[in-house]
Amino acid sequence: MRNTTSGLRVALSLALATPDDRSLLIALSVADSPAYAPSTGSGSPSDDNDPEATRLRALVDLAKEGDAEAFGQLYDHYVSGVFRFVYYRVGSQQLAEDLTSETFVRGLRAIQRFNWQGKDFGAWLTTIARNLVADHFKSSRARLEIVAETIPESKVTVASPEQEVLALISNEMLFEAVNSLPNEQRDCILMRFIQGMSIAQTAAALGRSEGAIKQLQLRAVRSLAKTMPEDAR
Repeated sequence: MRNTTSGLRVALSLALATPDDRSLLIALSVADSPAYAPSTGSGSPSDDNDPEATRLRALVDLAKEGDAEAFGQLYDHYVSGVFRFVYYRVGSQQLAEDLTSETFVRGLRAIQRFNWQGKDFGAWLTTIARNLVADHFKSSRARLEIVAETIPESKVTVASPEQEVLALISNEMLFEAVNSLPNEQRDCILMRFIQGMSIAQTAAALGRSEGAIKQLQLRAVRSLAKTMPEDAR
């Protein structure tokens, strides 16, 4: 698997270096800009002037008409983002693969009911995945398994004392810290920094305003920063 925690580590380093909440909101917005943030392949169409957005919209329209090849191309585009979200919730690669597959099976069955009003396709798929994960943990068979050797480690370029400390923190520790957050904060963090969704896409998936997501993200990053080693604070 490719590196999936670099965005989260950047957000944490900003939180550790920026005690003022207003300044942190600005710093997170800068880090979220297209020029700064890496491409994740999990985005959704949001700009009619963007050729990729236009292509994805056309694929969704074709898939709604029963075009299996179009849905296959949508799968290729969105699967890695959905998998990352699920994986960092369940901690098991096999289970994450199963739930990701089920997400797309359900998406295919329900795609004719999808519309663009208020929610883009990537956010819609993430909502399906989120519900599947919730159902899994509600079942009597569910047991959270943290498989440390399969949680991908990221290589962080050390550029500050905060990042130096964060570089020593394992992805397993991040996994545990994120999953200890309140539900909406946890899912916001996963969508934003693990899956790579935008503020707008996260707002659509969680059914909140973009302003609410910015505040939710701020509280979540602050809470995570408090779990970091004392040397980093």
